[in-house]
Amino acid sequence: MRLVHLDLKGAAPRVSYLEQVFPLLSQLGANGVLIEYEDMFPFKGELEILRSPYAYSEEDIERIQQLAEQHRLEVVPLVQTFGHVEFILKHQKYQHLREVERFPNSFNPHIPDTLALLKSVLSQVIEKHRRSTWIHIGADEVFHLGEGTDSKNWMSHNKGDVGTMYLKHMKEVLGFLTAQYWGLRVLMWDDMLRKISVGALRGEGTGTAVVAPVPGTHSVSTLGRHCPQCQQEPRPCPVGMWVSGQHEEPEAPSCCWHQCHLAAVPAESGIAKHVSPVVWWLSPSHRYDHYSVLCELLPVSIPSLAICLQTLVNGGFTEEAKRKVLDVLALESVQLEQSTCEGRGAFPGVEIYHMVEQVNGHLKESILKALEEESAIKGWFSPYHRKHQFGNPRNMESFGSKVLKLHEDWESFVRDLRAQLERIYFPDTVEEWMEENVNPYLDQLRDLVRDYR
Repeated sequence: MRLVHLDLKGAAPRVSYLEQVFPLLSQLGANGVLIEYEDMFPFKGELEILRSPYAYSEEDIERIQQLAEQHRLEVVPLVQTFGHVEFILKHQKYQHLREVERFPNSFNPHIPDTLALLKSVLSQVIEKHRRSTWIHIGADEVFHLGEGTDSKNWMSHNKGDVGTMYLKHMKEVLGFLTAQYWGLRVLMWDDMLRKISVGALRGEGTGTAVVAPVPGTHSVSTLGRHCPQCQQEPRPCPVGMWVSGQHEEPEAPSCCWHQCHLAAVPAESGIAKHVSPVVWWLSPSHRYDHYSVLCELLPVSIPSLAICLQTLVNGGFTEEAKRKVLDVLALESVQLEQSTCEGRGAFPGVEIYHMVEQVNGHLKESILKALEEESAIKGWFSPYHRKHQFGNPRNMESFGSKVLKLHEDWESFVRDLRAQLERIYFPDTVEEWMEENVNPYLDQLRDLVRDYR
């Protein structure tokens, strides 16, 4: 399985954009999409509070599945069932379900309402994905587990630890899925399992559910080293370990330009001897968590994603893989070391790709250069001059035309960028991305022009 993870906690695209992207993913070698809806799912009834104002409609969910089916992409919905549930626990209605009251990251597994809520969430998502044979239940990065009062009491009275408490909750979730949706196969991230002893895994296990732990790693170099049983020699892993890869996340949560790294393991690495079958997980990261800023947009990550998919298909970034990427994306060349592509390109959102490149490489630089390095501005139109509104017109005119032209050019560019963004994204994404990446610099120029005039 080569799954592209659509993490919709940030920069969720309109369905009209997915209509363009799905055939591209299929053409490049993906055979599935892992969709983490969070608040973009059209929850109903008691759960309606979880919906974003721009959540997909039920018709949108059906359309997404039709598109996937049309392009031979398996849809795997992802519902977080332990950690990464900020989109739920941020609401006052569900605050009592937090493991630690101060933090909205993780569920308290000891409150009966937690499992009841999860059953409702899972049921609504699964009922709208009856074509899917897989579901992913997340379960990674359960921050602060064991720090809550209820958890401390449980561990004390049951002579248990965080690992057994984690497994107990996951068995309850899996037990519900097994009982209600017979034959539905389950994926989950493995990072919490890695911290649990093999003995505990064998003893507590995950029940009778068919569950495949997938390493949620952000570093390809660790592939094949997650399972303590599989490090030494090829032998069965006690929990049926799968392996995954990811094309790299941005360098920081606020990074808006996707770095292009190859998420591939050479065929001779021997990983296939240790684990079977194999899942490759490729994830453009739109937001690190529900509270962080947006990072790269999907159109910006497409060249990197294309390289990774073709690398997986061909077993390495071969000449054939490179040629396929260039042909499909209509690019002239790719420079992996510089994380750049040459050529105009012809892929969905290519205009945004080039415009973000301009923002990333030139907007801040050109404005700061004008404001901080222009000697006439520093000498004749300082913050003091602007605050008290006085200056010599003769001296001001020496830099005025240059500043006005710079302002006019960038305002025109930003209008075009906004129009392109609005074709793909909902208003909240457009506003947030502009506020984070454009306005901090352009507003400085706007203020100078206002005072100059």
